[in-house]
Amino acid sequence: MPAINGEKYLERMDQLHPDVWMKGEKISGKLSQHPVYKGAMQSKASLYDTQVHPDFIKKMTFTSPTSNERVGLSFLQPRTKEDLEARRYMIKTWAKKTAGMMGRTPDYLNTALMTFAASATILREQGDEFCKNLLNIYEDAREKDLSFTHSFINPQVNRSTNYHELSSQPIAAKIIKKTSDGLILKGARMLATQGGMTDEVFILPTGQTDDYAFCFSIPTDADGIKFICRESFYQDDSQFNYPLSSRFDEMDTMIVFNNVVVPWERVIFYHRNDLAHQLFARSSFTPQALHQVIIRQITKTEFLIGLAQKMVTVLNVTEYHHIQEKISEMIIGLETMKALLDRSELEAKEDEWGTMVPYVHSLFVASNIFPKLYPRMIEIIQLIGAGGMVAIPSEEDFASSLVSEIDHFCQGYACDAETKAKLFRLAWDLTMSSFGTRQTQYERYFFGDPKRLTSTLYQGYPREEYIRDVESFLEQNREA
Repeated sequence: MPAINGEKYLERMDQLHPDVWMKGEKISGKLSQHPVYKGAMQSKASLYDTQVHPDFIKKMTFTSPTSNERVGLSFLQPRTKEDLEARRYMIKTWAKKTAGMMGRTPDYLNTALMTFAASATILREQGDEFCKNLLNIYEDAREKDLSFTHSFINPQVNRSTNYHELSSQPIAAKIIKKTSDGLILKGARMLATQGGMTDEVFILPTGQTDDYAFCFSIPTDADGIKFICRESFYQDDSQFNYPLSSRFDEMDTMIVFNNVVVPWERVIFYHRNDLAHQLFARSSFTPQALHQVIIRQITKTEFLIGLAQKMVTVLNVTEYHHIQEKISEMIIGLETMKALLDRSELEAKEDEWGTMVPYVHSLFVASNIFPKLYPRMIEIIQLIGAGGMVAIPSEEDFASSLVSEIDHFCQGYACDAETKAKLFRLAWDLTMSSFGTRQTQYERYFFGDPKRLTSTLYQGYPREEYIRDVESFLEQNREA
């Protein structure tokens, strides 16, 4: 089966029967028709439609080395800088379809799975069969165009560094038994975005002890898997009133494993914290995943700048220096992110498996910048909108007997009242709604705790040459 379209994605999801719970009640019927899932699933379907559209298919897919069919480009192991550029185009195209608002479009996990498969030989320390399992899972995903949710976070019970779980029943998901059929898991994992609306669940190690060092992929509707949803940010289907949350609210879920059997052929490794460390440290997971993330975040930043500038024009406040300063601040952030992305591709090098890997340090810099940049850009949009962000006409107002008054009193300098209302409802949904505040928190912690990201950059960034320059300079002074 080659790269799929949106109809095939929705059809496949409707054939699944995941155990999804919302506000204490199990969701029955087709998930794709449920109000809190429908918008995001339709948006995801549009991505699949784009990849097979005649205008895009040659740039969004590549020829499978096994089936000779066109398959999704996000599964491509890049071997040249041209491959990285091709991947950038594909990622950017999908990101523009969602204005960068959906952080878990299929290319994110497809990229992660590709990086692990490219370095699958690491797993031979656990056994050749586990290496084959990973490659089979990757190839199956590539040939069927499967989508994944994932988790590598335990429930947030105690964040202290010396916490050890003492509960008689597992809180964090762990292996409680090994059988001839596979591993049996019990416990929970956090923040599985798009939980229930993907083909598979990809579970990654949490980076703790061997008890939590396991990795596998399993169907979303496997026996014993339950998804518990956060409160939905969906208000209604009106794209006028809720232009973002009606379409792009990716549900976040907690996954509960209740004696779930993971068949051996689905296990990638288990009880090997050393392998978990090797797989992340030696594979190209971090730079390739960051490459996808930064492209999406750049696309999102471009959208925010476009929105901010449109508001400035509608309100006729271009002449104010503080407005120029605010927009310029956003532009500086955007161009910094773009330059770092460009450098990551310019300085890309082959790894030991022949994968062309973007320069990770510039991507780490970008990932440290954006969690600070994004909340500030949201604040700038709020400041530009000022009091106009508080009382905005609704779609219903324009369809009522109030329309003549609304048209007169709510018009903008450069547009009519309806156009201005649509613009400001977009700004409100992005910056002040529950959907918008979730976006801010999501970007703050997208690739981990910002303090840990800073620490990773500090510990990994190569500075030896700069130190030698200083030592050489001091030595010259001593000799003089």
